[in-house]
Amino acid sequence: MLFPDRARLPLSLAAERAGAAMPVRGTRALYSAAMFPLRDSIPSNRPPLVNVVLIAACGAVFLFELSLGRYLETFLRLWAFTPARFFHPAAFEVSLAFNFATMLFSMFLHGGWLHLIGNLWFLWVFGDNVEDAIGHAGYLLFYLACGVAAALAQALASPSSTVPMVGASGAIAGVLGAYFVWFPWSRVKTLLFLGFFMTMTELPAPVFLILWFVVQFFSGTLSLASAGAATGGVAWFAHVGGFVAGAALAILLRAGGRVRIAPRRLSLGSEE
Repeated sequence: MLFPDRARLPLSLAAERAGAAMPVRGTRALYSAAMFPLRDSIPSNRPPLVNVVLIAACGAVFLFELSLGRYLETFLRLWAFTPARFFHPAAFEVSLAFNFATMLFSMFLHGGWLHLIGNLWFLWVFGDNVEDAIGHAGYLLFYLACGVAAALAQALASPSSTVPMVGASGAIAGVLGAYFVWFPWSRVKTLLFLGFFMTMTELPAPVFLILWFVVQFFSGTLSLASAGAATGGVAWFAHVGGFVAGAALAILLRAGGRVRIAPRRLSLGSEE
């Protein structure tokens, strides 16, 4: 059943203050408060069909979440991935297969409009070229594998957490990791926020992605000292784990001859 009358759910989620929002991890998109990608310089050679389907699927699932109303909290507690439930399935009366299913399903759940739009914009900017390099089926498998790796990374960082994890951030971070490995010559048109000032500039893709990764890593390290098991927030180590997994898989795929990189074509001056 979608909404069972009885389920073994974390007590910390059932004991919320009246009117308080349920804590979830992942309720911030991939973008940094200081920089936001507008587009990259590499045009894709074929339509990014899987990328578009993934974006549409995340949007459709989010609309479904909105339709649930007062049932949303119960739905997220049951179907979003939870580290404590993964490591102690017997205590929650769930199977290992169910836990892995929630890993996959959590990639399509989001905690709000900004979370959704920020994540999907990153996927739109960087995902088409990665799909172009490994094909439609390969890209789908790559995306899902990075999402699972990201969830495991966050679970290992907070194994006792009873806070549900939602969002495509970890899987998309894997796409960024592959982009970092395969397209080091690319440039990213970036919106920079410098205090009260805002400007646009072009950054080499490796610079943009390294800066992004450093923010995720140090934010995650600091969060370990400040966040408790029942505290919501950003699943920083899902971002870190997804990026590392994506970069590692990209290296292996390139070594195995599974990657088709088009000749270098830069086109920031024209539409992709």
